[in-house]
Amino acid sequence: MNGTAPNVGAVSGLRSPGAPGSIVVPGKGGVMDKGADYANYFCTYAFLYHQKEMLSDRVRMNAYFSAIFKNKDHFKGKIVLDVGTGSGILAIWAAQAGARKVYAVEATKMAEHARQLVVGNGLAGVVEVIEGSIEDVELPEKVDVIISEWMGYFLVRESMFDSVMHARDCWLKPTGIMYPSQACMWLAPVRSGLVDIKMKDYQNAMADWDGFAEDALEFYGVDMSILTKSYLDEQRRYYLQTSLWNNLYPNQIIGTPVAIKEFDCHTAILEDVASVHSAFRIPFTAGPTKFCGFAGWFDVHFRGSQNNPAINEVHLTTAPSVHNTTHWGQQVFLLHPPLDVNLGDVLEGTLDITRSKDNHRLMDVKFTHNLKKAGGEVTPTMISRFYIE
Repeated sequence: MNGTAPNVGAVSGLRSPGAPGSIVVPGKGGVMDKGADYANYFCTYAFLYHQKEMLSDRVRMNAYFSAIFKNKDHFKGKIVLDVGTGSGILAIWAAQAGARKVYAVEATKMAEHARQLVVGNGLAGVVEVIEGSIEDVELPEKVDVIISEWMGYFLVRESMFDSVMHARDCWLKPTGIMYPSQACMWLAPVRSGLVDIKMKDYQNAMADWDGFAEDALEFYGVDMSILTKSYLDEQRRYYLQTSLWNNLYPNQIIGTPVAIKEFDCHTAILEDVASVHSAFRIPFTAGPTKFCGFAGWFDVHFRGSQNNPAINEVHLTTAPSVHNTTHWGQQVFLLHPPLDVNLGDVLEGTLDITRSKDNHRLMDVKFTHNLKKAGGEVTPTMISRFYIE
C-alpha cells in the first residue's frame, strides 16, 4: 500500500520517484534504468500501428467490450483506473458505461493520442489521461475498479502485471474490483511442420558461416574458425531455442491441455507471477504422430469480485482456434528432433518459467519431461530449454 493516505483535494499527477532515472525490478534485488526499460519495452506501444494491431483483435475487443457493457453496474457512478490505457479505448468504454471518473494512465507518448480520442468522443469531463508510469502516479482518490489489458505472450511475458498489482495495492478500495479478475495458463503437446523449417533454417545459417569462414581465410588471411562454436550457440538459441509465435489449429493439439498456473488478480502477489513451476501429466489423444513440441496460451475471466460478482461473466481465451484467433496467438516450443508417439502414451514432466536475468520482461523456460509408452516403456528424461523473447 502507499505509505501516505491520498489527498482527496489534490490534483492527479506524478510523484517524485525514490531513485531518479531508475525503477525497482521486483524480485531482482536491484534497479533498472528507466530509459533502458522504455527503449526495450514501452516505446513499441507509442506507435499507432501497434495500437491498431491490438484494436483490430476482435476476440480481445469483444471480450473487454462485453465485460464492461454487460456489467454496467460495476461502472455506473464509479471511479475507474485504467492501467496502461494505450489508445484510451478501455477508459472511453468505462466512461460510456457510466463511470463518474476515469483515470487513464499511459507511460508513453500514446497518451497524447488517447487525450485526442477522449476529447473527440466528448468525454473530457470524465476521463483524465495521465502520462507516466503507474509507479510514479499520484491519484487524488481511491478507485472502485481497475481495468487493464496487461497480458503478454503466454500471459507472463512483459511482466506488466507487476504494475497492475502496484496499482491495486496503492489505489483500489477494499471493496474494489479487478478487470479481468482471474487468469490461467495452459500447456499442450503439438505437431507442427515448423520443426523441420526451423531446423533447415539453422542448418543453412551454419552452412553460410562455414562458407564465410573459408572465404575469410582464403581472401583475407584470417582464421575465423575459433568463433565457430560461439556462432553455433548463438544460432541454435535463435532458431531452435527461442519460442515461436503461432496461431495453431485445434487439430495440431495432440494431447489433453492442462492448466499449469491460475491466479486471482485481486490477491496475487509477485511470487505468483515472477516464476512458474508446475508438474504435468498429459495423455496423448492422437497417434501415431510426431510430438513436435509444446504450445502455451492463456485465458482470463471477468467475474467481478467475491463480494460483487459479475452479472454476466465473460471469458477471453487465446487457445488454438480456426476462426477466433488473437494477436497473442500461442507460444510454441519446438523439440529437435521430434518424438514418435502413439495414442495411449503419456507425457509427464515439469515446467519452470523464470524471468531473464538480462531483462525482467522476458522469460527463460525449462521443460523436464519423459514419455510413458502405452506398452510400459519409459523413455529417458529430457531437459529442453527455451527463451520467450
